Amino acid sequence: MPSTVTTYDLSLDSRTLNESEISGVRLAIAGTGLLALVVGILILVWPDTTVAILGVLFGLYFLISGIVHVARGLLTKGAAGGSRVLNILLGVLLIVGGIVAIRNPLDSLAVLGMLIGISWIVEGVAGLVETAPDSSRWFGTLFGAIAVVAGVVVLFSPVESVTILVVIGGVFLVLSGIVQLVQAFMFGRGRRATPDTA
Repeated sequence: MPSTVTTYDLSLDSRTLNESEISGVRLAIAGTGLLALVVGILILVWPDTTVAILGVLFGLYFLISGIVHVARGLLTKGAAGGSRVLNILLGVLLIVGGIVAIRNPLDSLAVLGMLIGISWIVEGVAGLVETAPDSSRWFGTLFGAIAVVAGVVVLFSPVESVTILVVIGGVFLVLSGIVQLVQAFMFGRGRRATPDTA
């Protein structure tokens, strides 16, 4: 029996996508995963990290990740409408968050921590909701959980020094980057194509 999707379905079901769309999603997930890994490592090894440097690094991550999410929402035509809208909205929020983080007009550690925390929670919840019902499911769920936990930790921990934010942010970015790379590799594997996508 073919799988069906509704307009309001928020999950990204690889069975409804054609091969080029699956490749595009894999590339998008791998790209944001690699970006998270690189930014996480840079944050951890950067000498004399300041609030401004952290703002730029996290801002670039959120900005590029947001652009990728918007592109996924616009280009993945085989996905359910709800999933596409979710990606576009998430992308716009991340782009705004990235711009604010880069500019950080108050040069405030508290503002940056709050912005990072909220952005991660939103990204994590979206990741949990969108998890694909294929072999990448557990990695998508793990990524969403890591992002939510990271967001909560950053948002509700008393971030009193740049060092604390560097360690928390860098470690969580590296972990989420590794998980996203595995998720990208697994996405769409073992799926049964529907008659429309076969």
